[in-house]
Amino acid sequence: MTTKQFTATAWTPEQIGSLVGKTYVITGANSGAGFEACRILLTKGAKVVMLNRNPAKSVAAIKALKAQLGNDVDVSYVQMDLAELDSVRHAAKQVLESTNSIEALICNGAIAQVAKQQFTKDGFESQLGVNHFGHFLLCGLLFERIEASQGRIVVVGSNAYKMGLKKIQFDDLNFDANYTAWNSYAQSKLAQMMFAYELQRRIKATGKLVQVHVCHPGASRTNLLKDTASTFNKILWALLSRVIAQSAEKGAWPEVMCATKQGLEMNKLYGPTKRADTVGPVSECLLDEVALDQQMAQQLWQLSEENTSFSWQL
Repeated sequence: MTTKQFTATAWTPEQIGSLVGKTYVITGANSGAGFEACRILLTKGAKVVMLNRNPAKSVAAIKALKAQLGNDVDVSYVQMDLAELDSVRHAAKQVLESTNSIEALICNGAIAQVAKQQFTKDGFESQLGVNHFGHFLLCGLLFERIEASQGRIVVVGSNAYKMGLKKIQFDDLNFDANYTAWNSYAQSKLAQMMFAYELQRRIKATGKLVQVHVCHPGASRTNLLKDTASTFNKILWALLSRVIAQSAEKGAWPEVMCATKQGLEMNKLYGPTKRADTVGPVSECLLDEVALDQQMAQQLWQLSEENTSFSWQL
């Protein structure tokens, strides 16, 4: 079952006012939609902190942004590997030491379609570890600073959440019995989104002043599959993306909207709204109710706290 209630007007970056004095933290921001989100926010006067795995690519991304926008833009990076929980802890400490406020933490970084089963340093299936567990811990570690700023957490999901097995496979999280690139990726994105909606509910129950919003980029021409997918899937996407996909810049619009627009609601999904929600104007999208399964979300929350050794104070 799905829910569908569209907002009246499609969103574009032109609707953003001045962001001077505001700080945005973005994971996976040295290319693709994350890079474009940085660029949009910087054009509005924001300070942007990128959390990226690769230092050399981060330096190159900052150089490119300053070449486009001028040397005065306030953009920096902190090295962080979502596949290593200790790296996430260290990066969060650096962010807290260097930023007085966080208007939004944008959980953009991800890996997808990992061809053969791989594991993070902490022993998790790689896509679940990077896409969900790493962000779960990061959000928790930065939450108090976000709350003090009356800020937001933006979780960038994927339409894959409603595909695959459409459940969290608690009896075999790592897909040891039957690994497939697609099912494991779908589980990781469902986990991210379930976490976000459960966090919404817990925040509402406590009355804390933090917004949590969920979006997806649709079909966008990014490097998401470059390092992980099988050769066949890389070639297939290279061909299909020329026909069905939109630019990385437009893929960034939903996350920037969720980080800046007023009046967004709980239990909603925002993203492109044309051609099965893959491209087009950004507004409210169809939301499959599997993402709102509270029993599964609560079980996932408990498991996530155990696996990250982090207990949320909510």
